[in-house]
Amino acid sequence: MDVQANVNVVKQCYDAFQKGDIASLKSYFDEDISWELPAVPGVDFTGRRHGSARVMEFFEKMGAAQEVNVFEPMEFIAQGSRVVVLGHYAFTVRATGKQFASDWAHIFTVRDGKVTALREFFDTHVAEAAYR
Repeated sequence: MDVQANVNVVKQCYDAFQKGDIASLKSYFDEDISWELPAVPGVDFTGRRHGSARVMEFFEKMGAAQEVNVFEPMEFIAQGSRVVVLGHYAFTVRATGKQFASDWAHIFTVRDGKVTALREFFDTHVAEAAYR
């Protein structure tokens, strides 16, 4: 696949997520996907996951734990099979009612039209504080 096709796959993932269409989102993931977020103490859906079933579990747990207030992918940078996306999001933690916001970076690996890996970076300090 060419670079623009990889960017389009990532954009379709974001579109499905923003619509709450998690079933469609799964169709863009390789069965053997690697998914990694920084581990936030006390937040069980953070950390590493492997396989599309475990990634779907991530979305289920995240959706139960926090409400999306803002989700803005802003810049897409692509080379080869990698697509880096810079953005901003804000959430409300359901258990505490506290909000947190962070800029973020997502690094996707896309092969043959499927996401094979995602690595996310965000401000874990503000997330941890909102969960306390």
